[in-house]
Amino acid sequence: MANYRDRRVAQEILKEVNQILRRKVRDPRVQDVTITDVHVTGDLQQATVYYSILSDLASDKQKAQRGLEKATGLIRRELGHELSLYKTPELIFELDESVVYGNKIDEMIRNLNKD
Repeated sequence: MANYRDRRVAQEILKEVNQILRRKVRDPRVQDVTITDVHVTGDLQQATVYYSILSDLASDKQKAQRGLEKATGLIRRELGHELSLYKTPELIFELDESVVYGNKIDEMIRNLNKD
């Protein structure tokens, strides 16, 4: 039987990190950040948190990344209070490029239909 614990923990981390960003983090650089996905290693020691931001500007993406890196300690501490795990996973934030990629594919399909 397969072990689904890592996926359940990833779903809980996604839900809790979104709430922590909205309620606890006061940094204006992370106001428009939305957590899209979380991948947890099998031993639950590391969690890669994928996020997206509404702005297309590279400077806003860099600011959001720095803001998230600055708030990692607070987010991890609050996550430790909410989750009942032996050890809270180390958080790694990465920009989710799938939304941009999906928009690019949609635009290509629309342009194909115009011709």
